[in-house]
Amino acid sequence: MAHSNQANKRIRQGERRRIQNKGIASRMRSDVKRVLTLAESGEKEQAEQLLPSAIRSVDKAMKRHVIHRNTAARKKSLLMRAVNSVGA
Repeated sequence: MAHSNQANKRIRQGERRRIQNKGIASRMRSDVKRVLTLAESGEKEQAEQLLPSAIRSVDKAMKRHVIHRNTAARKKSLLMRAVNSVGA
């Protein structure tokens, strides 16, 4: 339990940020999974349409420090390789 007003405020702020970060990360994972599922099923045109939004959500998560920049680069690379390998 916190013993000062400052510590109580930091607890409140941390909880608020945790909930926001959880939403950002969840949306990012959903977008990535949607594109990978389409790529695995061979639906290249649909995967290509959803690819920019998935990359955008990964970039937003990186910008807000929800994920590390190297993790974001790895996820974007994974997405691009998956979409480009469909039909190849």
